[in-house]
Amino acid sequence: MTPSLALLLLYSVLQVALGLWIGRRVRQGTDFFVAGRELSAGLIFSTFLAANIGAGSTVGATALGYADGWSAWWRNGSAGLGSLVLAFWIGPKIWREARAHGDFTVGDFLERHYGRSMRGAVAALVWLGTLSILAGQLIGIAVVLQVAGGWPPYAGYLMGAVVAVTYFAAGGLLSSAWVNRVQLLFILAGFAIAVPAAVQAAGGWSQATAHTGTGFLGGGTVLGWRYIFILAPAFIVSPGLLQKAFGARDERAVRTGIALNGLVLLVFAFAPAILGLSARALFPDLAKPDLALPTLMTDALPAALGALALAAVFSAEISTADAVLFMLATSGSRDLYAGFINPRATDAQLLRSARVAAIVSAGAGIALAFVFTSVIAALDAFYALLTVTLFTPVVAALHTRTTGRDGLASVVVGVATLVVVHVATGGRGYGVLTPALAGILASAAAFLVVRTTFPAAPASTARST
Repeated sequence: MTPSLALLLLYSVLQVALGLWIGRRVRQGTDFFVAGRELSAGLIFSTFLAANIGAGSTVGATALGYADGWSAWWRNGSAGLGSLVLAFWIGPKIWREARAHGDFTVGDFLERHYGRSMRGAVAALVWLGTLSILAGQLIGIAVVLQVAGGWPPYAGYLMGAVVAVTYFAAGGLLSSAWVNRVQLLFILAGFAIAVPAAVQAAGGWSQATAHTGTGFLGGGTVLGWRYIFILAPAFIVSPGLLQKAFGARDERAVRTGIALNGLVLLVFAFAPAILGLSARALFPDLAKPDLALPTLMTDALPAALGALALAAVFSAEISTADAVLFMLATSGSRDLYAGFINPRATDAQLLRSARVAAIVSAGAGIALAFVFTSVIAALDAFYALLTVTLFTPVVAALHTRTTGRDGLASVVVGVATLVVVHVATGGRGYGVLTPALAGILASAAAFLVVRTTFPAAPASTARST
């Protein structure tokens, strides 16, 4: 067993132990789903940032830096920009409403504004799409364990799923928020050390950054700045992030915690780009760009630094995996189980169904990980679906009167447009008009057309639709 692998295994045990210990404080659904609505600005910051720095932000963004150069910044920079919009616009508004109505999930919010059928349709779409991001995290974890200890992919998928499910199922958002704080220390410390060490190993700044790719903005088949249209809206309306915000103790905690997370993401976005460029200078012939980050950390950095850096990457992927499980488990139990299967579910039954949903989701995520060929392919599929499904309904509901007909039209037309444009262009879109942006525009247009053409009853009567 290599020292790096031993460190990762020990670290996994510590994460599980901390999650189980915190989980003893969970006594009811409010604790599990929204951490008792007592998360401070500091815990909101750490649980958001740990969730947002995952496989796509580390392994995936470094792979983009390896292949495309500086334009990889936009992979994380877009998430930071979206987070700032969430912090100062959507976040405080939806937190106030969730607090007033006792919402646990985005499904609770959607049902109140659009009706029960909208809740079910969106929950099913998001639940299926969210499995893609879980698969992406498991792929990233498997890559790290493959490089650190020669583990086959299936073992890495299983390891990541077991760790995340165990500490999440113990305490839901409450245990995740505290474990995320520890994970974030590893993430930030590891990358702060890895970046200068990688540049030095590559022969200095000029050698490390010799491959500029398509430039900072990207171009051609390189998305670059066009990631804004895929990722920024997703980080504004992601159910997992909005539901974390529901756990904030007050509006100030929402604004401060999420805004700090966004600012750090804007700075952090440079790290994977630099690491990818350094890996390109040192290892120009890697079989897969996804191997750039773990290979750099094991083969180019001193053993101790490499082990710490790998622990940082592992932390990033596990923390995002638990955030995804949070989204899947809460939606599966609250929106699908309690919403349609057992509307009279007790608090104990709701908790049990959330834990079962987490286990089932992990199994499905493992299966899906075998289907996707890369981290970025898995994550971008989710972000596009998430953005198109939720952006118009959530934003509209916070600013105008809505009905079930409006919401369902926006979802159906938006998702259909996304699929058609994606298939017709091989996922490339038409210049600036990415499949996700086309879906958002079509969704908004459908909402406005239906709302204008068919006068409908207020949202309070739409629940019967």
